[in-house]
Amino acid sequence: MALRVAVLDDYQGVARDYADWDSLPAQVEFFHEHIADRNELVRRLAPFAVIAAMRERTAFPREVLAALPNLELLVTTGMRNASIDMAAARELGIVVSGTGGAGADRSWAPTAELTWGLIFALLRRIPEEDRSIREGGWQRGTGLEVVGRTLGVLGLGRLGRQVAQVGRAFGMDVIAWSQNLTDEAAAAAGARRVEKDELFASSDVLTIHTVLSKRTRGLVGAAELALMRPTAYLINTSRGPIVDEAALRAALHEGRLAGAGIDVFAQEPLPADDPWRSTPRTVLTPHLGYVTEDVYRNFYTDTVESIAAHLRGTPVRVLNAD
Repeated sequence: MALRVAVLDDYQGVARDYADWDSLPAQVEFFHEHIADRNELVRRLAPFAVIAAMRERTAFPREVLAALPNLELLVTTGMRNASIDMAAARELGIVVSGTGGAGADRSWAPTAELTWGLIFALLRRIPEEDRSIREGGWQRGTGLEVVGRTLGVLGLGRLGRQVAQVGRAFGMDVIAWSQNLTDEAAAAAGARRVEKDELFASSDVLTIHTVLSKRTRGLVGAAELALMRPTAYLINTSRGPIVDEAALRAALHEGRLAGAGIDVFAQEPLPADDPWRSTPRTVLTPHLGYVTEDVYRNFYTDTVESIAAHLRGTPVRVLNAD
């Protein structure tokens, strides 16, 4: 019987196009719909020896891994996946492999670009004006320039630094804060380090670029949002749980924020009746930060190579971070 490979969460139905899956001596099945129910997930995946996961779209806690006795190899796109219980995988003898992405020299690029897309969509009212034209209208509102305004960057890693540099190029005053940021590191990125409260109080546009962890979960809550001006905008292309979503929606409904550009959510995909879908003053995208042709080609090509290496009995790019 041929080895069975499951390719999960292929939302757009494009995974087959970005790699030579036919080169594998295996039966490959592509799952286009997300399987949210844990029992159904286990039932569907039980026959598979290899699972290819797209980022953190499907979680693999201990309970799921232990219920998949045929699973030998779990390949995740990228080299970090907080939704996999790595300790359980090791105990169960399941190899967890990662892949490359956009390349180490530009891994920040796709998400940094989308961040600016959301900023301009909000400030220049692009979705509203597009809709107006299609409905027979013309120039329904006025937009805002970024030049001379203050860009606040929460998290000044590689991605945050790139966003900050673009802000400087557009003539913005760039301020930044994170828990371990120094004055020197901020200055090297063209930003000015401020305290957390000042970041929220002074930013015209505040953009989040920090990794989700125990200490950043809920980092942007009701108290932080209350510091922001009613003319300010918030952008989140990092992870949904960094922000208290209910508090943010309340601020938007009540007009305490001018708008928000959101690419990431606590629950993904969003349920059909999710309150985000009816929240005003927003531009919403379905976690598109890394979703580009170049990234997908690298992700899926490396996935096929990892599976082929596993079948040959040669080393794979093992994920070693918990």
